[in-house]
Amino acid sequence: MKSENIQTATLDSEKLPAHVAVIMDGNGRWAKKRLMNRVKGHEKGSQTVRSIVTAARELGIGMLTLYAFSTENWARPKIEVSALMMLLKRFLVSERDELMTRGVRLNILGQKEKLPKDVREEADKTGGMTRNNQGMVLNLALSYGSRQEITLGVKALARKIKAGVIQPGEITEEMISDHLYTRQMPDPDLIIRTSGEFRLSNFMLWQAAYSELFITNTLWPDFTREEFIEILINFQERDRRFGKVKCSTSNDGSPQ
Repeated sequence: MKSENIQTATLDSEKLPAHVAVIMDGNGRWAKKRLMNRVKGHEKGSQTVRSIVTAARELGIGMLTLYAFSTENWARPKIEVSALMMLLKRFLVSERDELMTRGVRLNILGQKEKLPKDVREEADKTGGMTRNNQGMVLNLALSYGSRQEITLGVKALARKIKAGVIQPGEITEEMISDHLYTRQMPDPDLIIRTSGEFRLSNFMLWQAAYSELFITNTLWPDFTREEFIEILINFQERDRRFGKVKCSTSNDGSPQ
């Protein structure tokens, strides 16, 4: 606890990322290392979700997005997919009171219609209960794929062009952003990936254009609040130029 307090003290509340996204990876490998069923890794990973959501809220992060289930994950063995859906449903029900207490609003990003009916209903119920919460936004990316997201957005724009609502030359980056799942949300300032894999895995490809990336070898079930804080400290030490060059000045004040 003492080391965590020291860490927290080094965080600059004025430089916290407004939006942190996490690619939660390594549940299966965590279980395999312990000669356990992969489902046990997902169960342990769900406990980490609770810990990191709590930490983000207490630290003052405005938005947290967790990549929980990709469109590609549907191809996993049926028994594993069923277990993941069961854990998701359990989370949506069990965490309602905590989300309300902490003022966290829940959003689902992705093809929600592909989720099992009972899971979809619980997601809608939790989202409805928390919709007016102002403390933090928690996005769960479920049945989410960034290429699919962009494709759906392009189709929506194409329909508007066909209907004469807009002209092709009027399309802007902002308009494209407004046709994604993350419409009216800030792009992630920081994307964390656990388990040491150096790829985005079809996650927020449009939104990640200028996100800071942090790859940790830690498997998701072992990811801790302390490491989360260390990553935030690392983020605050980075020089974010967004493709620009900062203009330095000479002693007489003229640009160099």
